[in-house]
Amino acid sequence: MEDFIRSLLALNPNYDADFLEKAYRKAEQLHRQQFRRSGEPYITHPVAVVNILAELGMDDHTLAAGLLHDAVEDTEYKLSDLEKEFGPQVALLVDGVTKLGSLVYESREDRQAENIRKMFLAMSKDIRVLIIKLADRLHNLRTINYMNDEQIREKCIETLEIYAPLASRLGIYAFKFEMEDIAFKNLEPEAYGELEAAVSMRQEERGQAIRRVIGEIKEMLDELEIHYEITGRSKHYYSIYKKMQFQQKQLDEIFDLTAIRVIVESIKDCYGVLGAVHTKWKPIPGRFKDYIAMPKPNRYQSLHTTVIGQTGNPFEIQIRTAEMHRIAEYGIAAHWKYKEGIQSDNEEVKLAWIRQTLEWQQDLNDPKEFMETLKLDLFSNQVFVFTPKGDVMELPAGSTPLDFAFKIHTAVGAKCVGAKVNGKMVPIDYILQNGEIIDIVTSSNSKGPSIDWLKIAKTNSAKNKIRQWLKKENKPQSSDKGKEMLEKAARRKGYDLQLVLKNQYIGRAAKALGYSSIEDLYTAISYGGPLMNRTLLMCAGFYHEEKQADLKRKEKKEEKLKAAEPKRREHTKGVTVKGVGDLLIRFAKCCNPVPGDDIIGYTTKGRGVSIHRKDCINMLSLPEHEQMRLIEVAWDASEANIAYDAEISLLAEDRKGLFSDVSKACEEMDVNITSVNAKTDKSGITTMTLTLAITNTAHIIKILNRFSQIRSVVDVYRTNS
Repeated sequence: MEDFIRSLLALNPNYDADFLEKAYRKAEQLHRQQFRRSGEPYITHPVAVVNILAELGMDDHTLAAGLLHDAVEDTEYKLSDLEKEFGPQVALLVDGVTKLGSLVYESREDRQAENIRKMFLAMSKDIRVLIIKLADRLHNLRTINYMNDEQIREKCIETLEIYAPLASRLGIYAFKFEMEDIAFKNLEPEAYGELEAAVSMRQEERGQAIRRVIGEIKEMLDELEIHYEITGRSKHYYSIYKKMQFQQKQLDEIFDLTAIRVIVESIKDCYGVLGAVHTKWKPIPGRFKDYIAMPKPNRYQSLHTTVIGQTGNPFEIQIRTAEMHRIAEYGIAAHWKYKEGIQSDNEEVKLAWIRQTLEWQQDLNDPKEFMETLKLDLFSNQVFVFTPKGDVMELPAGSTPLDFAFKIHTAVGAKCVGAKVNGKMVPIDYILQNGEIIDIVTSSNSKGPSIDWLKIAKTNSAKNKIRQWLKKENKPQSSDKGKEMLEKAARRKGYDLQLVLKNQYIGRAAKALGYSSIEDLYTAISYGGPLMNRTLLMCAGFYHEEKQADLKRKEKKEEKLKAAEPKRREHTKGVTVKGVGDLLIRFAKCCNPVPGDDIIGYTTKGRGVSIHRKDCINMLSLPEHEQMRLIEVAWDASEANIAYDAEISLLAEDRKGLFSDVSKACEEMDVNITSVNAKTDKSGITTMTLTLAITNTAHIIKILNRFSQIRSVVDVYRTNS
């Protein structure tokens, strides 16, 4: 621990060593009995996460939360106890990165969506939640080779779809590029290997060219008396791969495999270097980008230009200040708003997209729709346009005047009838381009948004405002339309409307989906999307639940009637008792003996003989005075086809379709499942215990062998008492 604290203080001597030591000791205590898949003590993971956070320059509370980020999720430690010991800031951060554990979801996708929703809510209160989560994901990726193939694939896809784009949004490119390359290497190992080999083959040749260009730039800047730092950087493999895939280019056609980066003292020097570069080499048209005058939403600033060298080969040059470079590497973490206790209103503006995401996601009750919309929002490129007053507006690429209008104000969007782009009238579905001046045309006679506007709008914020307006203004009509759409869908699927679409079922579905009334649910259905089918499936499920409940009630009623009849003496079947005939016997539920097992009889008081396996723990632990009740018994060979209950347990990595595969295996072997019990622990391991109707021990061995072949099953055994 001393070395760990010492390494943190080396990065920042102002860290509170006592506070961090306290957090370390608590984390070590809580995770003492836990180990990673690699066999290392679990504490190595939070320590590695904190090292990553410390390199970003994060504060004491963030480091403490990094040490304790798994404590609430993976131990008995309560959030309330954490808040008492480490304060509300640390508790808020840990709670933000803690997954939802107690709720039951229909699928992993639903669970993932709800966890992402929770993280976004926490992010809106404190962006450090996401920074901790990104550091956690980065270290898990660095040690991903200890997971199984299915887990590796799942984590890597999730990283490319969610976490790497989030890192990009925050401008933490050091995280983004490493995450992408690790995910790419594991998802496409052949493509990664081929690309790595191809890039390495040309590395020396490129290196010589870069060194020559750097020498020439140094001569120019020395003459201009500009203080500078010049480096060459190789492009990351996933970035190269994406360009080759999306632009249908060969490796030789990628201009910026290697970029030259020039770091200077001021913005004035940036443009001075740019002028010198363009004077010496010819720039390629369309390849110059001024991110200083027009920064990216994540605060990234730099000048990018691609020029043709003396040999005819193109190369990219990036020019920025030292401060810009720090932001380019660490994004929002580079100007941490909690440093020195200062909060910045500017940071709140830069993170407005998080709040916007929270706004539109409130209207998306379907988890899959939420995730798809989030992915679209994360991956969208940006377009920059101007208001007539010259203010810059940032929108996703493909946005229309409708998106622009609703971003200004809901009232402007609702009355929009068109727009002027650079002084010329355009329709509301016109695709906006960079640098255009947009003037929205409104009319007091406008009827307002229609459902068709949802197809025109690009931004989730605009779509959400359109939906809200439609709900408010056209609720009766929309409700009727939604009801009609649901009934049509039910007819297509062959459902009896009077049975499946009862008001009580629709009411339950509305409540489960987060709607205050049936009318609100119908209105939401009228807007289209997967909600209609989701509602229909839920109603059908409720109908089948009630049907099954009725059948069980009938069965219980019949059982009560049978119980009222005079009881008959149980017959001896399948077992003979040595020296005794016509004796009442029963098979012990604690060990469920079957033909082939060595068995023993236990004489009970008034209930005949109880048949046990000889290795039954209850028999082996009998007191001496009770052993007098044991008698010899044997299987009756004439009763070979009788079915007996046997209990089998299997351990498997939790996945969709696991029980279905188990049921299919039983069906193949013509084995009846009489009961099943399953539970999944925090590590994702499912324990499934089945009671099966079998004939003998050979039958059990066959079943065990078949179960062991099921995907993700790690162990299978016959349950012993």
